[in-house]
Amino acid sequence: MSDDHTHVQEFFAARAADWDSRFPDDGPAYAAAVTELGLRTGDRVLDAGCGTGRALPPLRTAVGPSGAVLGMDLTPAMLRAAVRAGRHRDGRLLLADVAALPVRSESLDAVFAAGLIAHLPRPARNLRELARVVRPGGTLALFHPIGRAALAARQGRRITSDDLRAEGNLGPLLAGSGWHMASYVDEDARFLALAVRGG
Repeated sequence: MSDDHTHVQEFFAARAADWDSRFPDDGPAYAAAVTELGLRTGDRVLDAGCGTGRALPPLRTAVGPSGAVLGMDLTPAMLRAAVRAGRHRDGRLLLADVAALPVRSESLDAVFAAGLIAHLPRPARNLRELARVVRPGGTLALFHPIGRAALAARQGRRITSDDLRAEGNLGPLLAGSGWHMASYVDEDARFLALAVRGG
């Protein structure tokens, strides 16, 4: 396992037990972002980097009992926290790396990714892997429950020009990875970039 993976696992493993209690008011923002994915009954969706599974209940509601919801994360402690919260009832949880997803090509309708892009060691390659598993015309939601400026302030840092989530950086990154950015919102209350998989 690479140092990048080890760093990510150590970071999230140390925070998994109290992750949900640290951010107790994020539920409505997750539900709103899932709504904007435009999922339909019977769709197949992946929550990439699902963490404690906060998106799984609204994803299950969106696709209904006939749909499929997968939650994948690199950190075992986060998946255990998802199980403790009962979110495994809303989707199948898998320990997996976004760099090599155990999913057939073009088998999903959408990917939801909360806070994921900042932790990708090879963003272009990893976004291409997400595109691989989504059918042409399928969607990707890159989400965070607070915007870039609010997140930077929370972390005691400043936004820099090389921030991957800046619209001018993210659009070309997505375009070079098999996606077309369809919408972009960066407000204090949320960050949400929606992209469509090219044919």
